[in-house]
Amino acid sequence: MMKRFPVAKELEALGKVFSDHGYKIYLVGGAVRDHLLGISNHDYDFATDAEPDVIKGMFRRTIDTGIRHGTVTVLFKGGKYEITTFRSESDYADMRHPGKIEFVRNLDEDLGRRDFTINAFAADLSTGEIIDRHDGCNDLKNRVIRAIGNPEERFSEDALRMLRACRFSAKLGFSIEEGTFNAMCRLKENIRHVSAERIREEVFGLILSDHPVNGLEAMRLSGLMDMILPELSACIGVDQGGLHSCDVYTHLVRTLLAAVENNHDRHVRLAALFHDIGKPAARKAGGDRTYTFHGHEKTGADLWRGICARLKTGNAERDKVAHLIENHMFGYEPCWSDAAVRRFMKRVGLENLDDLIDLRIDDATAISGACDPSMLLELMARIRTEEENRAALGLKDLAISGRDLIEEKIIPPSKKMGRILELLLDEVVETPSLNRRDYLLEKARILAGQDV
Repeated sequence: MMKRFPVAKELEALGKVFSDHGYKIYLVGGAVRDHLLGISNHDYDFATDAEPDVIKGMFRRTIDTGIRHGTVTVLFKGGKYEITTFRSESDYADMRHPGKIEFVRNLDEDLGRRDFTINAFAADLSTGEIIDRHDGCNDLKNRVIRAIGNPEERFSEDALRMLRACRFSAKLGFSIEEGTFNAMCRLKENIRHVSAERIREEVFGLILSDHPVNGLEAMRLSGLMDMILPELSACIGVDQGGLHSCDVYTHLVRTLLAAVENNHDRHVRLAALFHDIGKPAARKAGGDRTYTFHGHEKTGADLWRGICARLKTGNAERDKVAHLIENHMFGYEPCWSDAAVRRFMKRVGLENLDDLIDLRIDDATAISGACDPSMLLELMARIRTEEENRAALGLKDLAISGRDLIEEKIIPPSKKMGRILELLLDEVVETPSLNRRDYLLEKARILAGQDV
């Protein structure tokens, strides 16, 4: 039975413009694949036998999105549609970008240049008929990722495709076909030709997917992990002893899996996978198969920052995840004083508390299969009490500011002023009743005369 894509009215209207001018247009790639899998996807890409100048002549408003590669964005009936002319590609000198692009009039030739069979579908906008020239439907049924044609040729054309295979394995929960996987193993070194930004996009997409273990194992077994995340590879086979029944790498993967199952957010998932990467460097042997890992959280945060520098990750994400990694070893006891709770809140930051608690739950779940939340719940209850009491945790909460110190002629703007304010904050965290203007100004005068 012929499979069809449900073409919406606005897409029918778009298709009619092309047919009225004697051309064909197809919805291609992921949207068609996801429809066949029952997954919602409105990220549409289109392919046509009309060349870019012809497309621009059909519509009043267009954008030259990637005109050299045949891509034009059409603004039509309130929508934006990225449309690319059928093309063939060759001369991949850098194993990433084609040196030669030729426009063709044949849909089959255009589909044949794509990466995997499950991404080589097309749907006719006039009829909804789904075209499958590479047995992609059968691979969807068998949950397999298979390169189109010769996998070594596909990966030699574009080395990023090897990492895309891992990401699709993670996204869909599919396995990678044996011939395709073997080609990845042979050509793994070629990934060094791919830009850091593109690698980051694929790796983070893999980690944040529904089935990250599939993708990570494909990276590990193919050797791509050694090329891209050697810090994670270094955790493989590192025994932990104690409460841990598995090596560091397996624990990290299990922690990530717990974060996925608990539906924890992006930063928690990233921290889950990397929170113990400092352990190999920090490990010291004890007696009777025991080890210590003192300072591994600080080492791990530094290694994460190095990964971010290499993959050109944004500063905000780098710092957020590093903070979670560096603080994941906190241990709460009911004997904590109220001041100790406030110090913890100040060190961690209220904006990070929920994520840190989530990470702790995932970590504990990975160790024992479950997490007793009683101590965490008690800690959170005490934190809420301090919030309700409007505990001062930052400089903005102090009863005075730097402007007050200037106006009272206590100290001019300087690094020393900053140190004085931090000392005052520490005192107020310990004893909230001291957060009074008169007291803080007098204490600031004393500190201004000292070497602080």
